[in-house]
Amino acid sequence: MTQTEDVIATVVGIQADSDLARLVAGRADIMTLTQLTHDAALIPQDPGGLSYAERAAFACRIAKLNKDEAFAAHFTALLHKAGASETTARIADQRFDGGGDPRLEALIRHADLVAESPKTATRCDVEQLQGAAIADADIVRLTELVAFVSYQIRVAAGLRLLGGMA
Repeated sequence: MTQTEDVIATVVGIQADSDLARLVAGRADIMTLTQLTHDAALIPQDPGGLSYAERAAFACRIAKLNKDEAFAAHFTALLHKAGASETTARIADQRFDGGGDPRLEALIRHADLVAESPKTATRCDVEQLQGAAIADADIVRLTELVAFVSYQIRVAAGLRLLGGMA
């Protein structure tokens, strides 16, 4: 799976001939790296123990926690493209706590914790993930995904503000 669009430009609605587009063009290196990171976090060549659908569902959940409907729609589209099962798609629902599945419960709890109050995460939180038989590499993958999506949403919010000033 590969992604070719500039997700932030699309989500923000940056018009090609606008002042905002010219501003963003001045930071093309950062925007390119951001897009490459998006692709690596959501559609890597090797997804490890977090499927493409799970990655999209967690990203959608984070977008919803941040009340960003445009990113939620983007990640929902990725979720459908990945062919998510009904259970995996439910991860995107903030009310879903894993439905009794210890793996999902641990992943969801961790994603929400890192998204909402990362400073409070402790070694004990990581040990809970390990106790649910989640590989260390997948703990890192999930944490990186949450951190990146949070960053991406904040960049887009800043660009929306700048666009409103033009």
